[in-house]
Amino acid sequence: MAEKNTTRIDKWIWAVRIYKTRSMSTEACAGGKVKIAGITVKASRMVRKGDLIQVRKGVIKFEYKVLGIAEKRMGAKMVTDYMEDLTPKEELEKLKTTHTILTYNREKGKGRPTKKKRRNMDKLRSKY
Repeated sequence: MAEKNTTRIDKWIWAVRIYKTRSMSTEACAGGKVKIAGITVKASRMVRKGDLIQVRKGVIKFEYKVLGIAEKRMGAKMVTDYMEDLTPKEELEKLKTTHTILTYNREKGKGRPTKKKRRNMDKLRSKY
């Protein structure tokens, strides 16, 4: 079977396991979180070999180079055949620091958080 030269960006980022579901990848494209060569793209934009893709997840900008076109979702071990991760180390350091920031400590014996405190905790977590 001949390999295709292009496929939709939302389909590709789902197939190489950047997003868990196809609808999440489509929403990311619609929300301006996916760029090809620095230009924000729609979900229907076609991706080719050699394209540089930027994906923003929270505060981190991941960068990938397309090595092959994937139509169907694949196992994690096969992903390296289809993309190369070019994410700078500084961005990955942000990931480590955000995990430590997100821990919310409450004093022992204070009981459940109130509705207002709970909303504030959720708001804090959703920023990252």
